[in-house]
Amino acid sequence: MSNLSIYVRLGADVLTEQQKFYGYAAGFGFQFTITLATFLIGFCLTGVCRAIAVVPRELIWPGVLSVTTLVTTLHGIGQKDTQARYDTWKISRYAFFTLVFCVSFCWYWFPDFIFPALSNFNFACWIKPDSVVLNQLTGVTSGMGLIPITFDWSQVSYLGSPLLVPSWAILNIAGSLVFWIWIVAVACYYSNVWYTGYLPFQSSSVFDNTGSTYNASKIVNVASGYQLDVQKYQEYSPVYMPVTYALNMFGLSFATLTALLVWVAVEHRDVIQTGLRRIPQLVMSSTTGWTQSTDRRTGTPDVPVWWYLVCSALALFLSIFAVEYWAVELRWYGVLLACAVALVFYTPLALIYATANLKINIDILCRIIAGLVFDGKVLANIWFFDIGYITTIKGLYFAQDMKLAYYCNIPQKSLFIVQLTGMLFGTLASLLTLNWSFANITDVCTTSAPNGFSCPYSRTHFNTSLIWGAIGPRRFFADNYQALLYFPILGALLGVPIYILRRSLPSSSLLRKVHIPLFLGGLNYLPPATGLNYASWVLVGLFFGWYVKKRMSAWWGKYNFVLSAALDTSVSVAGVVIFFAVYFSGASRGFEWWGTEVYKDTCDYKGCAYLRVPEGGKFGPVVAGG
Repeated sequence: MSNLSIYVRLGADVLTEQQKFYGYAAGFGFQFTITLATFLIGFCLTGVCRAIAVVPRELIWPGVLSVTTLVTTLHGIGQKDTQARYDTWKISRYAFFTLVFCVSFCWYWFPDFIFPALSNFNFACWIKPDSVVLNQLTGVTSGMGLIPITFDWSQVSYLGSPLLVPSWAILNIAGSLVFWIWIVAVACYYSNVWYTGYLPFQSSSVFDNTGSTYNASKIVNVASGYQLDVQKYQEYSPVYMPVTYALNMFGLSFATLTALLVWVAVEHRDVIQTGLRRIPQLVMSSTTGWTQSTDRRTGTPDVPVWWYLVCSALALFLSIFAVEYWAVELRWYGVLLACAVALVFYTPLALIYATANLKINIDILCRIIAGLVFDGKVLANIWFFDIGYITTIKGLYFAQDMKLAYYCNIPQKSLFIVQLTGMLFGTLASLLTLNWSFANITDVCTTSAPNGFSCPYSRTHFNTSLIWGAIGPRRFFADNYQALLYFPILGALLGVPIYILRRSLPSSSLLRKVHIPLFLGGLNYLPPATGLNYASWVLVGLFFGWYVKKRMSAWWGKYNFVLSAALDTSVSVAGVVIFFAVYFSGASRGFEWWGTEVYKDTCDYKGCAYLRVPEGGKFGPVVAGG
């Protein structure tokens, strides 16, 4: 139930985008209805597809292992058995958790408040703060992060704890980082492909043809009904993206879509077929109130499928009511189309998350479909994205919790009731917190917001919805980025030779570790994540998941997941304490010294561009006609 409070952040990002970046506050009624509706859609996706995504024993869901270890540790379950099984340190898991938690809690005050330079440890940039190339190569804010040193666990675990991810998955992400960001993106940037040389190497923002942050209010505002003013757009500027933004959020996202479908067809068709054969049996047995027979783990009745179907009908009703009653531009047929997209891609995404503990983005597909169907309507775009993509992510979290229930022998009917209750309370708690933040945090969702409350995910979503919702796919590709249209072909073709080689060389351990959807879509947090986040995540993950596991297997088995849980929880608790005790209270006002400012006075922090804007103050081609 408490886990559900984490998932509401996804929907809150979209509400933040609408209210703080587009300036449209629809009110609490809309917030509650649409948030609960998207919760229910994700919940129902899991329930309908659980025979494929949850039940199979080979789907481990690694993210659950930290939770199970934490629960058993805090409750002292199996301590004697654990000590007998692992020939390593004598300290108990409980004592180890307590020790790491206390040390990490105390340490986090340094990178988060006392000495922030420890978090953004771009020491090479401190030596030559005005050297553009050096700052781009070694920088950790707008640079490539070639020296990935940080003393902040929140930076390392920005993508999720690396201690929970299998080493084969980390290797795929490492290969993707090196090839796409440190080779391809660098070559494109310094060759000024797509005019990226006039922009920062890495940024969550999009820009106009003067190199300034794109001012969306010039082309989309309340007066225009949140639709594109074509004449003002032509007079102003096309949208220009930093190279990592264009390459990853668009090009690789396109390739990932086709790679996912090909990967499922050639690699996991047996899992899909087995799951599909179970569905009729589940539906038939639901008429008696049972699914299959009983849950073999608990001996209790399983949840009938028709329970989830009833929730699906309620979810559709709430979604359609929300978009039709409030003026958010999305129509009822848009809701149905978004749900269809979620249903098609949910299973492939679940199979990857259940094995690699990594999420793949399909948001670009939702953006483009909405951009074509609801051309020029930004609000329709963001809510199509919410219903088509964010619901699938929530569904993945529901599936993970369902697997946790299997591991802990929790009756599925009890889980069903708990999750429904959690949805209601999670929705209320989320919205109350969100609205309180808007009213009480100074400069929230701006670059000057305290303690990092700059809304980076909402800012990235805003930029994306501006491109696909207001400007639209037709104008966007006509202006500058036609080459990105070839990436879906790359994604579809790349998996085929790997599959053929794997069949031809079944004994090759290297080929078994290659995972094309992860190689193409594993950088989906970038931006707003940076090269520092990915590189440090890879290094820490490989150290524990490969080196420690191989050389100190007993220590790894006993303490690895406890260490992950202790670091995550201590940083979370410390972050809340620091915010309310120091930042929100005003105690931090005026606190300034070398360690709080040195990393800010660099080209890395300021986002310096490699090329200067030409004479006349503008670069790029003439804007395409409307």
